Amino acid sequence: MTQQHSADTAPTASAPAAHPAPLAPATVPEAAPAAVTTVAADRSGWWRDAVIYQVYPRSFADSDGDGMGDLEGVRTRLPYLRDLGVDAVWLSPFYASPQADAGYDVADYRAVDPMFGNLLDADALIRDAHGLGLRIIVDIVPNHSSDQHEWFKRALAEGPGSALRDRYHFRPGKGRNGELPPNDWESIFGGPAWTRVTEPDGRPGEWYLHLFAPEQPDFDWEHPAVGDEFRSVLRFWLDMGVDGFRIDVAHGLVKAPGLPDIGSHDQVKLLGNDVMPFFDQDGVHDIYRQWRTILDEYAGHRIFVAEAWTPTIERTANYVRPDELHQAFNFQYLSTHWDAAELREVIDRTLDAMRPVGAPATWVLSNHDVTRHTTRFANPAGLGTQIRLPGDRALGLRRARAATLLMLALPGSAYVYQGEELGLPDVTDLPDEVRQDPAYFRGAGQDGFRDGCRVPIPWTRTGPSYGFGDGGSWLPQPADWAELSVEAQTGAPDSTLTLYRTALAARRAHPDLGAGDTVEWLTSPEGVLAFRRGDFVCVANTTGEPVTVPSYGRVLLTNGEVRATTETAELPADTTVWWTRA
Repeated sequence: MTQQHSADTAPTASAPAAHPAPLAPATVPEAAPAAVTTVAADRSGWWRDAVIYQVYPRSFADSDGDGMGDLEGVRTRLPYLRDLGVDAVWLSPFYASPQADAGYDVADYRAVDPMFGNLLDADALIRDAHGLGLRIIVDIVPNHSSDQHEWFKRALAEGPGSALRDRYHFRPGKGRNGELPPNDWESIFGGPAWTRVTEPDGRPGEWYLHLFAPEQPDFDWEHPAVGDEFRSVLRFWLDMGVDGFRIDVAHGLVKAPGLPDIGSHDQVKLLGNDVMPFFDQDGVHDIYRQWRTILDEYAGHRIFVAEAWTPTIERTANYVRPDELHQAFNFQYLSTHWDAAELREVIDRTLDAMRPVGAPATWVLSNHDVTRHTTRFANPAGLGTQIRLPGDRALGLRRARAATLLMLALPGSAYVYQGEELGLPDVTDLPDEVRQDPAYFRGAGQDGFRDGCRVPIPWTRTGPSYGFGDGGSWLPQPADWAELSVEAQTGAPDSTLTLYRTALAARRAHPDLGAGDTVEWLTSPEGVLAFRRGDFVCVANTTGEPVTVPSYGRVLLTNGEVRATTETAELPADTTVWWTRA
């Protein structure tokens, strides 16, 4: 691993040295635990500069030894997240579900799936988090339910004409005998977006829409009962004390009138380039304005976060207008390669789009649906966000660490996906027989390799699952993860975990970091990003060669070994440096 250095290691010479001297390796102290506070005491607008940590519950910590992570496991590890320095924890779905899509097929929105615990466990987790000064954000999945949801089961059992079918998109098929799907829409997971049902009398019957797996039928949000139900679900969890919701497929709830054909195949490739008749329809904003009125009734500055894949950042900004949602994931930034010119363009476009609506930019590098950025950056540009190749792991880690410091220096909020603070790569060699991603078993669509970023994280050097639990793990962990574990990296001055802890502590302490909506770009060599925020300067070398830049004061933090004088500094390849004049 490369080394990072804190402000204490910066040279203090009063005149330029004859030759640049390297910043010597130093023991970076573990970040001190944050003061224990109650969330109620926190300031308003906390989300504008929050660092939010995503927990994928089945892969975080297993308390009962069944090989599957659970809410009690998360609760016992909350002090680790407090000490890491994050502000909030976002939990991927833990609702009652047949788990056809890892919990994103919800059968009961007011119950915890037994594999994760029960409502008492959820209550204890929320209470403990608040006692540690952490907020809890939960997923809500409003685009579709499970096919085991009571509404859908009754819709099938009651047959054509059932009032319950109006709450989903049931349609007669085309063709002489209705044997063809109602339109040409394709599932994100591959294949048609329609499945034909067998009616109670045994005959082939109507078709229902599912933009994802067949086990995930889409709700019809034109039906008032759907809106009523989800407003009730919001209140249920708000009354439980959650601090906000991450809205799954926030761009998908409303479909174009008449469900028109698209007229092309390989529709997944069009996503992010065009407004599709099933995504990013203007009607979704009416729903979120209604939801916002509910959230604003509750004390504690609670928030909504949109997962909205849109063609442009400007359309993403529509979701975070003052009377709608608070944050929206910046997938354009996540999809950008480690390239200075590309990064500067997406940073400028993001800040320019968010400024008019008064929303914070939200930066993210990894999540549970894409290849971890350590592996993306280990491979050549242009391979997308799902990559099967391990690439150059040393290069990927070096770039990932530099990219993290760049992200945390930008104005706004940032997200950290579990395990990225350990520098975990994607597991690209999982055997076919252990795979769980439903897209893997479809004939087309996504590559189906999301399992690689969902492998349970390592806590200790030893044990059946490196401390994840006593009974192994639901996806196998690589043998070399022992030295990437929390135990192995804690206290190690050059570890990725220490880099994250130090960076998050510095970000919280420095007055010019966090919230904001502008950066002042500085002149820099080709392939280098340099910007100022008050007394703070960030310089990122995205090239594969060392570069010389001006010294901007005292080195606050870097992921590489920087050779500096009072006048200039030499940055190694793929290195980001934080400077401060304060």
